[in-house]
Amino acid sequence: MVEIAEVRQDSGFDWYQEGNADRETYYLGLATYGKCLYRADRDKYILEKGELLLIPPHIPFYGKSIPSVLHTKFGLLFKASSARSALPILNLQKPLKLKLGGYDLIHERIKAAWNQWQERPPYYRTMAEALMTEALVYANREWDRGAIPAEKLRHVENMKQYIQKHHREKVTKRELGEAIQKTPNYAAALFRSVTGQTISEYVHGQRIKTAIYMLTESRLSISEIAAFVGYSDVSYFHRLFKRMTGKSPSEFTDERPPTP
Repeated sequence: MVEIAEVRQDSGFDWYQEGNADRETYYLGLATYGKCLYRADRDKYILEKGELLLIPPHIPFYGKSIPSVLHTKFGLLFKASSARSALPILNLQKPLKLKLGGYDLIHERIKAAWNQWQERPPYYRTMAEALMTEALVYANREWDRGAIPAEKLRHVENMKQYIQKHHREKVTKRELGEAIQKTPNYAAALFRSVTGQTISEYVHGQRIKTAIYMLTESRLSISEIAAFVGYSDVSYFHRLFKRMTGKSPSEFTDERPPTP
């Protein structure tokens, strides 16, 4: 388990600077939009959406926006004395930059950790640190696997785009195979090996993201939203939503702005 010192979400053109020159504190940056610049250990790192940068303790660094380029990112400072023996990436002596095949899994964990840090419910620190530890496990698995060939990444991105357009419908491996001109079994195996998720898991994730937006921004009822995103069984939608977000749909409708 890691020990989080700070979780930030940064955006825009603002400079971002942190001291990292002590012997215990790591920094992890995850770009979620655009790109930004880091300098660490006398090297320059351009971090783009879907990429992660892990900077070990004792290495001073700073990060900043690139002029005229928008970006958003998460930045976390943490200590990991008890996790170093379990995760090899925490024993590296130089910064590690990863282009993530399983970006969605890691992004969801870090975003959830940030939400815990912002809302501070009971035991928020323990929950945030558990989520952060899980994100590091996924990152270590990607590092163990090595770089993914560009062609495979391109196929997976094409499959993701297809799912994002059709996630309200039933999406099958046959359709994804046709989308990348490969066999259904190859498409399904490739998608899972790169993203860490099955096709079904990714489809559910996209549906729940759409549902969250509609629960907070629309005036539709929960049953109407469930049907819109592809769930005819409202009770199943409730169970799945609670399992994936930790909250009930009604907790999001409570956040709707008042009717003018």
